[in-house]
This record gives sequence, C-alpha cells and structure tokens, in this order.
Amino acid sequence: MSRSNTAMLIIDMMNKMDFEGGEDLLKHSIPMVDRLVALKERVKGKDIPIIYVNDNFGQWQDNAANIIEECMKKPGKEVVEKILPEENDYFIIKPKHSGFFGTQLDILLHQLGIDNLILTGIAGDICVLFTANDAYMREYNLYVPKDCMASEKESDNENAIQIIKRSLMADTTESTELDLDSFVQKK
Repeated sequence: MSRSNTAMLIIDMMNKMDFEGGEDLLKHSIPMVDRLVALKERVKGKDIPIIYVNDNFGQWQDNAANIIEECMKKPGKEVVEKILPEENDYFIIKPKHSGFFGTQLDILLHQLGIDNLILTGIAGDICVLFTANDAYMREYNLYVPKDCMASEKESDNENAIQIIKRSLMADTTESTELDLDSFVQKK
C-alpha cells in the first residue's frame, strides 16, 4: 500500500486581478498557469492531495463557490478557468497573506499526515512567500517550483524565490524536474 505524506498547495489562483498591479500579475500568471495545471495533473496521478488556499477578498460570509463565481466575472477569469478546483480538492479560505494565519490549514495537514508541501500560486512575493515562511516555521519540508509562481514584477518574483530557497531551505526545482515518486511512501 502507498500513501503520500505530501500535499500541494495552490495559493490564490482564484483571483479577480482587478486591483492596482493586477494587470501585471495577470500578464505573468498566464504563462505560469499552464505549467501549474501540468504539475497538478502529475500530482493528482500520485494521489497527492491538492489544497487550494485562497484569499477571501474581505468577504467573511463567502464560500469557495461564491469566490470562484466572482472571479469568473473579472479580469482573472482567463487564469481561473484553467485551474478550477476539482470535486476531491480541498479549499481553504484565508483572511490574510499566509495560508496558515486564521485558517484550519495546519489542522488539515496534520490529519492528512503531511510532512512535505509543494507550494505554488500567486503572488510569489507576497502570499506564496508568507505561506512558505509559516510552513517552514512549522517544520514542513518545502518544495516551491520556481516556474509555478508569479508576481506583479519578475524581479520581485525572483527575489522571493531566492529568499524561499536560501532562508526557508526550500527546493525550488522547476516543476518538470520534481521527482514525485519520492513523495509517495510505501507501507
């Protein structure tokens, strides 16, 4: 029997991109989302759980379906359509930059027996970075494929990748080079 002690987080990909800087984030997210979709398909093929961790956009009574519906009416629709959650994916709504702050993410990860996290999404220099930092502080092993995150500015994204690699000890190997078989434990 095999099971994974790894989960993949898809951070803030359900995004309106209707804010100052959103046009630049959209421009950098469009080429990235296809790589993210390909990685998600590979990850699902290994029975690694997928967890969407998404901003609530200040709407405390919203749920995942409402957030997705609202994003489909905004400039981010082009990206959202490609990476929609599937029925067996988890969806956690966050109030701030980190996926751990004020959410049940850590509890879910412990219940799933997760030790390793593959972090992806936007914005690399904000929400991915803050989530990676909080994951590191909780002693998760981190994999942050540098080709599966985007920021408003490429230079800010590169700086975030360097911080994640150097300070958080994350593996930033590109998504096509990740050995997903190493994430599956034999029992």
